[in-house]
Amino acid sequence: MSDSIERLYAAILGEKDRDDAGSRTARLLRDGTPKIAKKLAEEGVEVGHEAILGNRTATIEESADVLYNLAVLWVDSGIRPADVWAEMDRREAMMGIAEKLPKAGLASATFRSGKQGRKSGKQGRSGLRRFWRRLRSRWF
Repeated sequence: MSDSIERLYAAILGEKDRDDAGSRTARLLRDGTPKIAKKLAEEGVEVGHEAILGNRTATIEESADVLYNLAVLWVDSGIRPADVWAEMDRREAMMGIAEKLPKAGLASATFRSGKQGRKSGKQGRSGLRRFWRRLRSRWF
């Protein structure tokens, strides 16, 4: 997988200084960090929404969109995939590959192993709608 992301990153990097009106990537990079971050957030919400709905194919497709927009954000921010891989290695050494580090300042008691209960159906969709409204009111 890292090879695919490296190739994607290199292709996006090649578009950075391109002055082609037909290149979506070049246009997104010209639009700047706020637009790129907005696109990444939108795709993240979409992949979560498709997962909640149980739509495997759409979840895969939206996941690819998240990775694309993340790589665009990396190029825009001067972050190389190797920088992210190094952070993942650091975290793996501390917690294991399948764990996310708790945010700084959180008490260790708030770190849970295991999964929370998953909401589904109408209750899960309304939670997604509330989340999307809050996100839009803050970012858009």
